[in-house]
Amino acid sequence: MFLNSVSYHKSKTIKIPENIHMFFIPPRTPEMNPIEQVWKEVRKRSFKNSMFDSLKKVENTLSETRTSLSKKTIKSITGRNQVLSMF
Repeated sequence: MFLNSVSYHKSKTIKIPENIHMFFIPPRTPEMNPIEQVWKEVRKRSFKNSMFDSLKKVENTLSETRTSLSKKTIKSITGRNQVLSMF
């Protein structure tokens, strides 16, 4: 699990299961957060220079775009060396 370094992500009261590994990215480095790269791709594919008549159309477009991303595409987007080196 990739997390930014806000204090509530580092609380001592959180019980983390053994099969979950937490990786903290440095402050102000969204380019290192894999989900930010996925959002960038979603925006590029479906939201660039777009206007929507309703929130429902935004939701539908987001859902369609998300489901169109193959595992291979997501791996290529998020498979940065600094991410892969953590495993």
